Amino acid sequence: MGGFFGVTSKEDCVFDLFFGTDYHSHLGTRRAGMAVYSKEKGYDRAIHNIENAPFRTKFDKDINEMVGNIGIGCISDYEPQPLIVRSHHGTYAIVTVGKINNTDAIVKQLFDKGHSHFLEMSGGDINATELVASVINQREHIVEGIQYAQELIEGSMTIMIMTEKGIYAARDKMGRTPVAIGQKDGAFCACLESFAYLNLGYQPVRELGPGEIVILTPEGVHTLAAPGTDMKICTFLWVYYGYPSSSYEGISAEQMRYNCGALLADRDDVTPDIVAGVPDSGIAHAIGYANRSGIPFSRPFIKYTPTWSRSFTPTIQAQRNLIAKMKLIPVHELIKDKSLLLIDDSIVRGTQLRETTEFLYQSGAKEVHIRPACPPIMYGCKYLNFSRSSSEMDLITRQTLKEIEREGKYIDLQAYTNPETEEYKDMIGRICKQLNFTSLRYHRLDDMVAAVGLDKSKLCTYCWDGKE
Repeated sequence: MGGFFGVTSKEDCVFDLFFGTDYHSHLGTRRAGMAVYSKEKGYDRAIHNIENAPFRTKFDKDINEMVGNIGIGCISDYEPQPLIVRSHHGTYAIVTVGKINNTDAIVKQLFDKGHSHFLEMSGGDINATELVASVINQREHIVEGIQYAQELIEGSMTIMIMTEKGIYAARDKMGRTPVAIGQKDGAFCACLESFAYLNLGYQPVRELGPGEIVILTPEGVHTLAAPGTDMKICTFLWVYYGYPSSSYEGISAEQMRYNCGALLADRDDVTPDIVAGVPDSGIAHAIGYANRSGIPFSRPFIKYTPTWSRSFTPTIQAQRNLIAKMKLIPVHELIKDKSLLLIDDSIVRGTQLRETTEFLYQSGAKEVHIRPACPPIMYGCKYLNFSRSSSEMDLITRQTLKEIEREGKYIDLQAYTNPETEEYKDMIGRICKQLNFTSLRYHRLDDMVAAVGLDKSKLCTYCWDGKE
């Protein structure tokens, strides 16, 4: 997915930039970067690979050499950024978070207009941030360019641009990702995770609205393009992506997860010995379930954090499965002869959860009841790269539907998203049997929306119901 932090200050901002960016490390696993500007030294930038070492380790030397009162940083799940661009707008640095689904069409359009070239990344792809910058440069003014890019892009794109005057922060058109503004004496910042500025002495100002564009200077924040009225913020921010101490649209991620677990408990009819969450993303949901049901919360798995302190996600699925298993250390005394109810944030392919369940049985568990904190994922994300490295057909739901289709049955996808239909119940039963769970009950979409507390029209639920 990715995260960002930008700061404009009357004093040197590198310390705030370093730690503010680091606080987004849970959102990306491959690249990170910082760019700063000062009148004395101009632009400076550093980009590092963070696949095998945390952000702070890689950038420790850079912060001792960088100087600037304006800076932007990012954690990226794919492309190297920030990029420094020289154009008719002057020189600027740019970071983006989002997904472009019509890259080829945009590139063709730019080539047809006579614009020259793009640098390929190591995998042969075009850097999405470079493409966004090229689109912005088609317009005479930066704000017009940002608006043009957000209209042209199919998908979602939140953009930050640093110039000598300040930082342009632009939330994506439908507000799928948040942009939070913070303030302290002589400085303003903008970031994706609202908690990122709190320990740096900033106080919350507000969140940008969908499509809103502002410019941040050390003196203030000024709106350059008013927000739109329609919003589709990603619900998965609350379920999984977001750090527990963040809030979006004024709603706490941690509290939403407690609500989620409580509503799961309200519809359940099993009586396990303990309730547990798959670390770390299932723990808050499990606490909510335990508090509502009265069934004790326990930790039969402990996440090993000294060397697995961040989310490391290799691109090779077999390695991902092995590393996920290595991070979790079992507590046999809490497993043997127990009936366990285990909550995870979601089931994507099911491989890791099946292996976890098999291990629990081998360790003496009597029963393993699985309760995902969201509905069955039926569609690949079109907006935030949730499933960049996998085909939609890798989803366990789609694999199961393929099996049903081979039996000669017609597949109406919408019937399999409705928990009241026989088709849905058949699909869940097959998944439960395939993964060897004692029982399986997914969260209902209506309950999950209720746990957030926003009207469904303001939430993106595409990966569950296919509705844009």
